[in-house]
This record gives sequence, C-alpha cells and structure tokens, in this order.
Amino acid sequence: MTALVDDPRLPDRRVRVWFGEHVIADYTAEPTTAIQYQAAMTRRFASLRITIEPVTVSADEDAAHT
Repeated sequence: MTALVDDPRLPDRRVRVWFGEHVIADYTAEPTTAIQYQAAMTRRFASLRITIEPVTVSADEDAAHT
C-alpha cells in the first residue's frame, strides 16, 4: 500500500475535522503527510468526524492556471 501512497501522480489529500456541520480544521497535503495528519487528528479529536478526500481541480480552476 505504501507504493500507492507515495506515487507522485496521486492528487493531494484534504483532511477536515468537523464539529457538527462546521469545519474546525482544514489541511491539504501530499497523501503520506495527509494520512499522518488524519491519524493525529483522530487521536486528538476522537469524538469528532474526520474526513479525508482527494483534492480535485475543476475545469474552471484548471483553465485559470493556463
């Protein structure tokens, strides 16, 4: 599994810590670092929801960078 996480072609990950419907922490990093951050936040905020998802670039954002 480590080989997949370390693949530079994979998109960054966005980690969020939720307090109800409110995001109280929002962190974006490369996959390995994001997974470590998610684990740390899960230990620190055991009762809160922690999400991790790939960062995607919309077509509008991609066009703005060209």
